[in-house]
Amino acid sequence: MLYRKVGFMNKLIIECKNIIKTFNSGESEVKALQGITLNIYENELLMLVGPSGCGKTTFVSVLSGLLSFERGSCKVLSKEISTMNDEQLTAFRGENIGFVFQAFNLLPSLTAIDNVALPLIIANVEKEKALIEARTMLNAVGLHAKEDIKPNNLSGGEQQKVAIARALVHNPKFVICDEPTSSLDHKSGQIIMELLTKIIKEKRVSMIVVTHDNRIYKYADKIVHMEDGKLVKVAS
Repeated sequence: MLYRKVGFMNKLIIECKNIIKTFNSGESEVKALQGITLNIYENELLMLVGPSGCGKTTFVSVLSGLLSFERGSCKVLSKEISTMNDEQLTAFRGENIGFVFQAFNLLPSLTAIDNVALPLIIANVEKEKALIEARTMLNAVGLHAKEDIKPNNLSGGEQQKVAIARALVHNPKFVICDEPTSSLDHKSGQIIMELLTKIIKEKRVSMIVVTHDNRIYKYADKIVHMEDGKLVKVAS
């Protein structure tokens, strides 16, 4: 099975053990994550699936340090994220994690190349160098000819490609994709997944894809099913 092969050959990137996360809602307590244990490896595309409200978004928020948790251990690139303060977590995400969102989250007033360069500029990279890196990434996703176009003049698939380029421009170790194909038609969604698979192979990054789109399951190395805050099934 492919996911076993990935695990044996590649470095462990994320190691979660017995993650417990609860939310308080008035006088009641909601158990969002109930003892999640999971390993994610370098060069692996893992899909996180399950019904709405089962804890998928909470889990990836914990992995990226956007949410704290009450119990367990979560090591990302061998660092226990629960021991980092907010400033350290922000720096860690900026250096190591890329995000691709369902709604693209591109700034409409900026061109494609400026949107892609933005994470580098925020990280105090010289603007000229940031634009060079952004141009390289746009070329990698097939949009070099549209670098000066603003998002509203691009198709949905093209906007998602810009978002992917932005997520990868700083060479992260792993990427979190939240429903990357749900806003796209079938053909565009397949193109995006082919692109993501190609990037994983070339850059040897890990990728977590949160999805309800069973049409893209075939691209996964590992599919993790969640229900009621628990991992109920892991399949190739």
